[in-house]
Amino acid sequence: MYKILSINPGSTSTKIAVYEDEKPLFVESIQHSDSDLAGFARIQDQFEFRKNAVMNFLKTNNVSTSELSAIVGRGGLLPPVKSGAYRVNETMVDVLMNRPVLEHASNLAALIAYEMSKELNINAYIYDSIAVDELIDIARHTGLPEVDRVSLTHALNMRAAAIKTAQKLDKPYKDCNLVVAHLGGGISLTAHSGGKMIDIVSDDEGPFSPERSGRVAVKDLYKYVSSGKYTKDEMKKKLRGEAGLKGHLGTIDAREVQKRIESGDEKAKLIFETMAYQIAKSIGELSVALYGKVDRIVLTGGIAYSKILTDWIIERVKFIAPVEILPGENEMESLSLGALRVLRGEETAREYAE
Repeated sequence: MYKILSINPGSTSTKIAVYEDEKPLFVESIQHSDSDLAGFARIQDQFEFRKNAVMNFLKTNNVSTSELSAIVGRGGLLPPVKSGAYRVNETMVDVLMNRPVLEHASNLAALIAYEMSKELNINAYIYDSIAVDELIDIARHTGLPEVDRVSLTHALNMRAAAIKTAQKLDKPYKDCNLVVAHLGGGISLTAHSGGKMIDIVSDDEGPFSPERSGRVAVKDLYKYVSSGKYTKDEMKKKLRGEAGLKGHLGTIDAREVQKRIESGDEKAKLIFETMAYQIAKSIGELSVALYGKVDRIVLTGGIAYSKILTDWIIERVKFIAPVEILPGENEMESLSLGALRVLRGEETAREYAE
């Protein structure tokens, strides 16, 4: 029997969970107010504050850290890595603390996990980092030689959903061909073959989402960006925060959009169905990466709870393959079960090196 602590820092919270094998003992979110975080110039500077918040929560709730078998953190923005588990080491800590690809709250997970693991003399891991990159060579290039495609997706939830689907099919994950769509605040999709995510549609090159623009024609976007109406930061916020459902309908809440549709709002129906249409098109796009040989299409993420949206998608893609719906973010479960597979010897953790 293994007991695993999972840590997943977000912008204003730190989610933690303790699992005993597959069973969650608790899943909690420690909230951090704006005033709590205001004094930190960089996200990395929040390390001690966030670590202490985790330790204090565990102590207050009588969780004995001496019983932990391992600690696993959300994989941060490292240079490109493979999927699965990496043991956190000094090299990884140095990269995330001093020279991350981007500053992001998830970078703190490995730092907190490593510091705690040293005190407890157990291993710390990350699992399915945001930076997982297993693209096949033919999927890397664009028409601009100076610009390659970058693999940044919702890897943690999508691989977990893919592994669950493989289990339902009673096949090894590596023997399955799957297209997985993560439907959340951002929408990204992946093609899985041979146990790898061989191609992606990232959240800025595919469907629009509740708050992001998705794919926009370059010539039109160039006119928009070069108009002089917006600063660089304003433009970034417009594309990633004020677009999608927010731009068209003034809300990022898919449940509210559904209520509007049910009350007869034709514009809400048009925009929501347009999002479903674009998701379906991207599923078709990735089925080509698999030569059309798709065992299952998987819809996951928070918006996969929306039956009206998933029904629209299924209607358009069911000719490709049957559709599996696994709604929810499932991040804490995905982290914990990934570490559990390592502890059981079902997977081998990689050693991080630059």
